[in-house]
Amino acid sequence: MIFSRTIGNAAPSTKPQSRLKTGLFASVLTIALSGCVSTAPKLGGSSDNLISGSAGGANAQGQNTALESCDAPLGTMSLFEDKTLPWWNRYFSDYPQLGSTLPVLRLMIQQSNCFVVVERGKAFEAINRERELANSGELRESSNFGQGQLVSADYTASPSVQFSKKGTGGIGGAVVGSLLGSVGSALAGSLKSNEAATTILLIDNRSGVQVSAATGSAKNFDFRLFGGLFKGGFAGAGGFSNTPEGKIVTAAFVDSYNQMVKSLRNYKTQEVEGGLGTGGQLKVQ
Repeated sequence: MIFSRTIGNAAPSTKPQSRLKTGLFASVLTIALSGCVSTAPKLGGSSDNLISGSAGGANAQGQNTALESCDAPLGTMSLFEDKTLPWWNRYFSDYPQLGSTLPVLRLMIQQSNCFVVVERGKAFEAINRERELANSGELRESSNFGQGQLVSADYTASPSVQFSKKGTGGIGGAVVGSLLGSVGSALAGSLKSNEAATTILLIDNRSGVQVSAATGSAKNFDFRLFGGLFKGGFAGAGGFSNTPEGKIVTAAFVDSYNQMVKSLRNYKTQEVEGGLGTGGQLKVQ
């Protein structure tokens, strides 16, 4: 990041060029020698934390310190990833290796303790199979799979990826070379940004009313090394310089969820005179 800011602020300067070259050389050399050639994803462009750890009930271990949390859950929630919408086709086409967004979202939500997550996805088929076995008399009498035990979902969260792209912009090796001279020709590289934007909608299942919506974003920078000084000494440097797309998408979802939790802490019911669904106030003659 120091490297990107130095280049970003570089202009036809009145300061001695030697000081600029020395600073840039030190930054690039530090990055190269450490093998760390990619900055951490930024929530909203400003933080490097991601989802990690685990959750068990209200207990979370190794959770993201940047993730918003609640003292008590606001209700139960199921998640629905609408794969019929255009965003899924674009997302899956660009990043087929990432798969569903739901596993990391479920962990994130349980770690926050803002909602209790209930199963309504593919695993629900396994739940139903156990109930079918119970109804057929195949399970032991003490299995206790009687009716009336499933917990209802008060809300449904619907996530979507609005935008995710790798290498959306940056500074080419020519600029580095012009600033560093002969050093630039040896360390020829480019600084590229990776970005993602996500949305989470929260729907009340009983009324069908959307109670919350939030968008979030994430951005990081890759410094790609090629040729020259590190050819052989840093085999596969290109692989290390590319931050996995999943980290950027995850960070954007953390940002979306944080924005949602902040608004829900001060939640105020939307009220319509006469009641919801009774005609509204925009009358037609």
